[in-house]
Amino acid sequence: MNIRTLPVALQRCDSYTPSVIAELIDRIVPCVGLNSSLHGKKVLLKPNLISSSGPRLACTHGGFIAGAAMWFQAQGAKVLVGDSPAFGSAKKVCQTLKVLEVLHDLNVRVVNFVSPVAVKLSGGVSVTVAREALECDLFVGLPKIKAHNQMYVTMAVKNIFGIVKGVNKAMLHMVHGNSHNQFAAIILDLMSILPPQLHLADALEVMDKSGPLDGSCLALDCVAGARCPVALDTALLDLLQLTRTQSPLWRIAALRGLDGSKFDKLSFPLLTPQNFHGSGFIAPDTLYGIRFNPVRFLQNMTKRLALKVVN
Repeated sequence: MNIRTLPVALQRCDSYTPSVIAELIDRIVPCVGLNSSLHGKKVLLKPNLISSSGPRLACTHGGFIAGAAMWFQAQGAKVLVGDSPAFGSAKKVCQTLKVLEVLHDLNVRVVNFVSPVAVKLSGGVSVTVAREALECDLFVGLPKIKAHNQMYVTMAVKNIFGIVKGVNKAMLHMVHGNSHNQFAAIILDLMSILPPQLHLADALEVMDKSGPLDGSCLALDCVAGARCPVALDTALLDLLQLTRTQSPLWRIAALRGLDGSKFDKLSFPLLTPQNFHGSGFIAPDTLYGIRFNPVRFLQNMTKRLALKVVN
């Protein structure tokens, strides 16, 4: 009896040159089961654009975003780039990453997540997400691999949290941040409201030791792709030689028996995680609490309001 496996494509890459990234994506996509024509389809690229004022290492690299945009545009797709950064706008972060001009030349529009849609998740929590993330034919996550002081490490699944609109992220931290597991469950529930997905991880230069804004740069020289974000995370946890149960997102995914949470049910049509072992990646030993300190929460809200007025 054939047991279905979920493919995860791993490739070596040490260059953020957009044409090089596009060529690698061309190898990865057929390996992960995205075989339908993209001609005329609306494709949303969702990178991790956490902040325009933080270190560039905290965001998906501009060359990676441009390379993905080039490849999808070459397939005849209508390509958009969008996110809801913690501070500032997607356009501002793209400008900081020096990718805005490249995207303009490609006729790829950067969209801010401004249209709110109230959604009740399967776990019963109500969230406000961006309509822009839901109204596309293909949602393409472009996560930046980073150590994370609250969630151990941020990868494909955590990147999906970016579809929650601005201030609502902070509200979820305050209202539902009583435990890491509870918060992880909310993020995992977001997967089911998305259109068909593809995830391509920027793991060329990763942030380790601490994060998501204050870690160290480590050259991993990897691009990873999968249709299933849980499968991609499971593969990357092994690739980084991390303890899977230390990740709240993986732990809850495994508890639910979600597709992609079992390493032995993954397949690797290109390189394997073992090909990248020995990187020396370090994740936080102790995780911070999810719920924001009330003073910090008020400070962040004041900062958001000030930025909104300025913009």
